[in-house]
Amino acid sequence: MAKLLTPKLVLRGFEIFVLASVTGFALTLIYGNNLPAFLAALGRLHWGWLLVGVALASMDWFGGGLRLWVVAREVYPNPPLKGMILAGGMSAWAAYVTPLQSGAGPMMMYTMRRYGVPLPVAVTSTLMTFIATVAFFAIAGPLAIIFGAGKSLGERGNVLGLSLYDLFLGSLGIFAGLGLLLVVVIVFPRLVRDLIQRAAERLGRRSTRVAAGLARLSAGLDEAHASVVAFNTPRGWLALFWATILSGPSHANKLLAGYVTLRVLGLHVQFVDVLLLQTLITFLLYFAPTPGASGIAELMSAAVMSVYVPRALTPIYTLIWRLILSYCTIAFGFFVFSSWVRKGLKGIGEGAAA
Repeated sequence: MAKLLTPKLVLRGFEIFVLASVTGFALTLIYGNNLPAFLAALGRLHWGWLLVGVALASMDWFGGGLRLWVVAREVYPNPPLKGMILAGGMSAWAAYVTPLQSGAGPMMMYTMRRYGVPLPVAVTSTLMTFIATVAFFAIAGPLAIIFGAGKSLGERGNVLGLSLYDLFLGSLGIFAGLGLLLVVVIVFPRLVRDLIQRAAERLGRRSTRVAAGLARLSAGLDEAHASVVAFNTPRGWLALFWATILSGPSHANKLLAGYVTLRVLGLHVQFVDVLLLQTLITFLLYFAPTPGASGIAELMSAAVMSVYVPRALTPIYTLIWRLILSYCTIAFGFFVFSSWVRKGLKGIGEGAAA
């Protein structure tokens, strides 16, 4: 895990991100099949909305940092707000340049360590922000459906006979199921640990390496459970409540980038429908194997948003959408990380090993 944070591997992840993103964008140009329309659209952008998009991109840092600060202060006195903002943003940055977002947690913990937060506190805070994210999507999605949001999506799209609304419901069900599994694993660690130990006993006869890995997993579950117990107080639950609320601003660039991009292009659409589609894309990109879902994100966004974006405008839409979603964070994150490299990445192994 520590290797995820080395400059060499981060650079390699960035290279893969750039290559896959360029390939994905090139395919959208081919799909758009109208280079003059792409160039003409560059001169008709609504710059006020583009500034809104740039501000929205900063929510990786400010929204994620404020949420982390709310959680960390319950187990550590006076966590530095600046450090928490950098931890939130650098976590998003590391997620964009590592496969399966695997660098997000280690980078968040490492950044907190750089600003004096003890490693156990960093581990607990990182876990609780993840739980808050799962809770936010698991609650917000069904509430939107209960209040009738996105019904018009039922008339749009046809993927194997399914509408966009059907796809959203399916992705929400998968995410809610994973959230329920997470709750069971953390709240009832003994049950899960017993199952793991039985599997370790059986598999250990065939592979000691697998058995050792399962043993480490069991120990990790105990530590995760201990972190949750530390929040099992009225103040702790209140902090988790506010962290869940703040997961909205923390993920604002992912959820609102599509709508803002459409307004940049002068396209007026129903806000809630686009919000649900962006939520669908966010769910699906969580499982993308490439750094920052590069390549996959461009193609998936073009396919899902084709119901609102004219074919000729797909390339410019994709470019602006990715600018808001990840390019701004990647650029500023590399500026911060390069300054750390010059000063020395002290304690990086300790921060990532957790």
